Formats: sequence, C-alpha cells, structure tokens
Amino acid sequence: MKPSILVSWLDMDRLDRMLDSLPAGQANARDALLDELGRAGLAEPWEMPPDVVTMNSRVRFCFDGAEQEVTMTLTYPKDMNGDPEQLSILTPVGTALLGLKVGDSISWERPDGALFELSVRGIEYQPERDGQYHR
Repeated sequence: MKPSILVSWLDMDRLDRMLDSLPAGQANARDALLDELGRAGLAEPWEMPPDVVTMNSRVRFCFDGAEQEVTMTLTYPKDMNGDPEQLSILTPVGTALLGLKVGDSISWERPDGALFELSVRGIEYQPERDGQYHR
C-alpha cells in the first residue's frame, strides 16, 4: 500500500498544464504521474507542512534501505538544464517522491518492471517553507 501524499494546489495546477502538453511518447510517464496526482490530498501552498516533498524541493533519499543517500532537486521538465542533481518529475523516481513526507517509503516500478523502494531521509530546501510560491 502506498503512503498518502500531499500536493499544493499550485503544484497540481502547474503539473496538470505540463501533462496536457506532453507528447504521446511520454504516455507511460504521464499516466504514472496522473495516478499519483489522483490519490493526492490538496493543500494551500502556504499551509504545506515543511517535511513534504513539493516541486523544486531539494530532497535527500535512498533506495532499498541503503545507507547511501542521494540528494536531488525535483524539477519540471522545462527547467531541466543538464545539472546532474536535477530530477525530472516525469522519471519514476521523481513521480514517486512527489508529496511524500520525511520518513515515508514507497515501492515503485521501474520502466523494466522491477520494483525499487524509495525512502525520504530529509528535505534540504522546500520553496513553500521559504515563502517561494511562484517558482
């Protein structure tokens, strides 16, 4: 069972608009993100708890309970600039991270069908926490 997730209505609106413009070749990524958004609770951006992964958050996470942590910024495709620490929301890991709280874990399917478990260890930066609603 997947943990409950929380998304700001502002992120939801931006993601909906992004999904509407995706090419057919990205149908699988679109469908996975739509499924996640369909089960998300909505919050006002200024009421977003500081321990929830939102768009443009810098997140520390690990795979399959490993000690090795990865730190990346959850990014819209249009903002990807080749920075290796950016993670597109359209990747399986990006979609899995959205809306999770620090301490949450989620099992997710990779494109090859294998499962991985992702655990959120910390949020180094969250735009809402800093009052940045229009990023």
